[in-house]
Amino acid sequence: MELVFASHNENKVSEVRKILPPNFKIISLNDLNFFDDIPENEETIEGNAIFKSNFIYEKFKTNVFADDTGLEIKALNNLPGVKSARFSGLDRDSNKNINKVLTNLRDENNRKARFKTVISLNLNGELKLFEGIINGKIAHKPVGNKGFGYDPIFIPENYNKTFAEMSLAQKNKISHRSIAINKLISFLGKVYY
Repeated sequence: MELVFASHNENKVSEVRKILPPNFKIISLNDLNFFDDIPENEETIEGNAIFKSNFIYEKFKTNVFADDTGLEIKALNNLPGVKSARFSGLDRDSNKNINKVLTNLRDENNRKARFKTVISLNLNGELKLFEGIINGKIAHKPVGNKGFGYDPIFIPENYNKTFAEMSLAQKNKISHRSIAINKLISFLGKVYY
């Protein structure tokens, strides 16, 4: 089965390709030679995922899924949330985003946080949503050099290391994105098999 993943983020695309079974062929926006940014102006993570999948579905008339992910930090009233990629500015600089989070939490003892991913699937004109959440906490400093985004400061519940210290295989067993992707796989399995 062939599906377009409405993302330019090759880290995400690679992560998803490793989670999906071999009978799924994932095509990225780069593979489609579509290099424009899709606006992320919605007020919710769900809204952004839906907008992106609708946008690509309308443009290419193909089955597509899109995701949006946010880091929600309890002590910051669930910020950065839907603005996670642009928390420190429009340039989407992960190091600046991490530094802003750590600065805002400098005197904070409550470091509870969660990652939330929502996948929006447009399949034959129908829209379905799949959600993945993983709870954890924010480290006091970045640790590890794997992964991307906020991975160096997010420690998942029941672990003593950040996502950035984990191999991709280990992260994919527990991550918010893999939870949502596995729900997507389960749904597609029921539809096509």
